[in-house]
Amino acid sequence: MSTATQAPVLDREAIPEVANPLGLDGIEFIEYTTAKPQALGQVLEMMGFRPVARHRSREVMLYRQGGMNVIVNAHIPAMPDGAAPTDKPAIAAIALRVRDAAEAYHRALDRGAWAVPSRVEVMELNIPAIHGVGKSRIYFVDRYETFSIYDVDFVPIPTVEPRPPAVAGLHFFGVVQYIGNDRTEDWAEFYRELFGFTDLPDDQRFGILPKGRILRSPCPASSRFYLQLIEPEASVLDVEGDEALQRVGLGSPDVLASVAELSKRGVEFVESRGVHTEDRGALTRTWMGSVSFELVHNER
Repeated sequence: MSTATQAPVLDREAIPEVANPLGLDGIEFIEYTTAKPQALGQVLEMMGFRPVARHRSREVMLYRQGGMNVIVNAHIPAMPDGAAPTDKPAIAAIALRVRDAAEAYHRALDRGAWAVPSRVEVMELNIPAIHGVGKSRIYFVDRYETFSIYDVDFVPIPTVEPRPPAVAGLHFFGVVQYIGNDRTEDWAEFYRELFGFTDLPDDQRFGILPKGRILRSPCPASSRFYLQLIEPEASVLDVEGDEALQRVGLGSPDVLASVAELSKRGVEFVESRGVHTEDRGALTRTWMGSVSFELVHNER
């Protein structure tokens, strides 16, 4: 009597993560907190942004140019720890466009992220968020096409163009993050594990300030952005307590043309032995003690 031969059971191979696990699709908005929203608004208007809407119940203004949204938050409390905004503006949050906000939020929590308790009021959306560097937040937004978060939370300013064109093709390029000593690998792993960022080779650099580690988002090319992690100089003492989102990078298909147009609007650029305007990039002066923008050559 013959016995049927049973095929060996093969160990199931681990299914690799997809290249873009959250369906990241770029930056939805950058949020500043400040006790001087009018002064910061003047800076943003020089940079080509226009106020297009006010929040329904809070002292919050939406500025826009092209596909970029910037929120100026003077509401008390504005930070997750209940702290009031100060005169010096701070980048308090970055909102990421994702395929499914709830799914992205729970995936991040499963991988060790810390949840930010929501403070939703009447007629407001509940936008999930996790803690980022320092006191900042990372929001997950999946309403950004035909119906957006601003349609619920904001009231348009009458007679204002709701989608003002971008100055000389400017668009979000990325954000610079200052970190503590020997913290580069910790933060790189944070962004790799939670969002699917990848490290760029050391010989692949952008702009005129090519320091630190650069991470590339897994977004499609049309919405891709970068994070630049910068540790303090070797001669500086430990600054872990000062870790923060430092400045916003703006991509430009023609940096010199963008600089010329912004200069007409009153924007001044840093010109020194180490930093100067060129076709690869430019750095604005610092306003209000903390606000500056870096222009980087980038075509979409």
